[in-house]
Amino acid sequence: MPDRVCVGVVVGAHGVRGLAKVKSFTAFPPDIVSYGPLADESGGRAFRLELRGGAGKDMVLAAIEGVNDRDAATALRGTRLYVPRSALPEPEDADEFYWSDLIGLAVLLDDGEPAGTVTAVHDFGAGTVLEVGRGNAPSVMLPFTRAAVPEVDVAGGRVVAARASGVFDSEEEDPSGTGENGRK
Repeated sequence: MPDRVCVGVVVGAHGVRGLAKVKSFTAFPPDIVSYGPLADESGGRAFRLELRGGAGKDMVLAAIEGVNDRDAATALRGTRLYVPRSALPEPEDADEFYWSDLIGLAVLLDDGEPAGTVTAVHDFGAGTVLEVGRGNAPSVMLPFTRAAVPEVDVAGGRVVAARASGVFDSEEEDPSGTGENGRK
């Protein structure tokens, strides 16, 4: 497991007094301030946030200690905010995972064949997908659904992917890339 977990990112400034718009990756966006000081990716800078105003779907408005004007808030845009992994509660449900805990897990097909390693977790709006690195082969996107990923074993360092998902079908079956085994 990683030592730190990204819980948010500064996405811009709000107003002229240095408020920042922060996209929160916590289950309840305002909880981002409950973990104490947050660190940047390098761990070299600490940020103390205080909620100001309302919260949106996954956004909060926050005052950041030491940030007093729009230019200073704008300069933080893109800054990812981290907490120590130990500051987060353990998932209560066996089917809950921190995305960061999935990165680096081995991906095995349901027949035991190695298929790669989880290199990233994405949510582009249509649902969560696991990016699976496959060495010299191109990465694939595996839907993170129970049908496509019937088993997650964080402690065992693996996820099981259903071969029936079609994601890992051999490219050799379709050398033309037309999707019809060479027929156009």
